[in-house]
Amino acid sequence: MKVTAKHQYWQITTLPHLFPVNCYLVLEKDGLTLIDTGILSHAKGIISLITKLKLPLKRILLTHGHGDHIGGLVALKEAFPEALLMVGSREKLLVETKEIYAFEAQKPLKGSYPDQFPVKIDQVLKDGDMVGSLLIIDTPGHTPGSISFFDERNGHLFVGDLFQTRGGAAICGEKRILFPFPAMGSWDLETSILSAEKLQLVDVTEIACGHGPVKAMSDFDLLSIIQRAKAQLANKKD
Repeated sequence: MKVTAKHQYWQITTLPHLFPVNCYLVLEKDGLTLIDTGILSHAKGIISLITKLKLPLKRILLTHGHGDHIGGLVALKEAFPEALLMVGSREKLLVETKEIYAFEAQKPLKGSYPDQFPVKIDQVLKDGDMVGSLLIIDTPGHTPGSISFFDERNGHLFVGDLFQTRGGAAICGEKRILFPFPAMGSWDLETSILSAEKLQLVDVTEIACGHGPVKAMSDFDLLSIIQRAKAQLANKKD
């Protein structure tokens, strides 16, 4: 596991050289907020880091419900039972109702969804909510209920799997030969593109995603990434 200290947060990466899976620990005035929990083997390292920081874990936020983002959830709740689990409203509905497709695109769900969330959800999040310094933004595409978290203090944007930077910066659903796995688990590329365009309205300073290194916006050409994904989508339709 690799821990990278950033400004007001830590990036925690398991299997960094093979199949990097990221989660993020954000520093708030009242303690810590964890964004995603990675795979099961992530949990021990996250618990160790929080213990070393000697700050309370107040919240666990999930960008979406795939197994590589909720794998450490049970262990973390056992270690920090007072931490509140918060999930986007649509993602909660998809898991609980066991829908096999999402109605907007009439496409089947992809990726490793659980039969149910393994621990009690304490709060359901919707677009525009605030959790500490983090603004919740609905960003469906990788899954129908994916959400992102925008830190209003500094412009950091935690996007889950809406983007990847491993194998080259891309929107989820756009196939990247060097790291194709996020595309393989993505629900709808067209919806992902709409979510990416929505983020052009937010003053982002850096992108933190589920797979790959954090990128400053000066190194992340969002417009070109969107245009390339649109071209791939057009080729699919032809």
